[in-house]
Amino acid sequence: MPTLSQPAHQSPPLHPWAALGTAVASIGMLLLLPSAAGVGSGLGPVPARGDAEWWTVATVLLVQAAAVAWTARAPSAVVPGVAGMALVLIPVSPGPAFTLTAVAVMVAVFLAVGARGVRPLRGPLLAAGVLLAAGQFVTADSRGASSTAAAFVGAVPQALLVIGLPLLAGSVIAARREAHEALRREQEALLKVAISQQRTAMSRELHDIAAHHLSGIAMMAAAVARQIDTDPATAKDSVGQIREQSRAVLTDLRRLVGLLREDADAGRPVETLDSVAELVRVHRAAGAEVSLVLPARQVAVGPLAQLVAYRMVQESLANAAVHAPGAPCAVEVGEAGGEWLAVTVRNGMPGGPDLGSGSGFGLVGMAERAQLVGAVLDYGPTAEGGWEVRLSLPVGETVGAANGARSVP
Repeated sequence: MPTLSQPAHQSPPLHPWAALGTAVASIGMLLLLPSAAGVGSGLGPVPARGDAEWWTVATVLLVQAAAVAWTARAPSAVVPGVAGMALVLIPVSPGPAFTLTAVAVMVAVFLAVGARGVRPLRGPLLAAGVLLAAGQFVTADSRGASSTAAAFVGAVPQALLVIGLPLLAGSVIAARREAHEALRREQEALLKVAISQQRTAMSRELHDIAAHHLSGIAMMAAAVARQIDTDPATAKDSVGQIREQSRAVLTDLRRLVGLLREDADAGRPVETLDSVAELVRVHRAAGAEVSLVLPARQVAVGPLAQLVAYRMVQESLANAAVHAPGAPCAVEVGEAGGEWLAVTVRNGMPGGPDLGSGSGFGLVGMAERAQLVGAVLDYGPTAEGGWEVRLSLPVGETVGAANGARSVP
């Protein structure tokens, strides 16, 4: 079912709840300020509730709180703007009420740094700090500063405190968000790599299936073309073999596609060295001359390495059928030096013309599989004019057995 596409770039959200909380905190402290000043605390003159000075302070605090809601969308303007609004109160109420404007500044700095980080906001933060320090310096007399130096010394730390505390808290939030974003990007990158590897594996399996079965079908179809007039009975048998090979192609393709399904059969058989004999039998049934020699004792190779060996034999026989039609082939599996198991496929001189152009993907797939299990792949022409592929597998976990060296008839 189609869904509406999301816009590439969405505007940052507003912060109405932060604005409401700022307004409640600021106005609440303004309401409590007369009571605090009336208990001999030495705060100095404060505006009385309900008079013009009080309403002016309340209006500035509410405007600051409203601006806080837009911090995420325009932090470079809101942070110094909220700090600059406080300067309106210098000629009206420079006393303790003036310090209440720092609440909105602290909230705006926290939201801005948490959303954007410190680096892109260095200029606005510096401007806000300068405005705060200037306001504290100008209103220092109303708070009992004894001299200009004392006013300056008191203004700078207050500005640093108002800016520094929310900056630190916002930096922690920004760092955690960036860490989560970096982790998400890393996971996406790993997922892309895994998908790419799976696609490569699938394409390799598809190539092997097509090369193996279709080459056999092509050979039998060529034989049918020659036999249909001279030996109809044999041609009929060859057609049956073509039908059997076609069914095998479909079966293997279904297994390959099944790997992509969530309900794929995890218990489907995996090809091993024991399956090489059946592979040779199929090629013999298609009219190829293939000899097989298996090892004298247990094969000490893990299941993945055995699958690699099976695919190598399958691909080599398919290549021989296409590029050296009619040539006798030999498949040999045996120990090499005690620590290696050698799997060799060798074909003689071709008895007919090369039927394929040779894409080279088969050898590339063999080399990639060999590298996967730490094996060594060698290939090249033989002195007799044929071709040989040799796979040396490192000995590992013992899987499967072969009783006695034997040539399989």
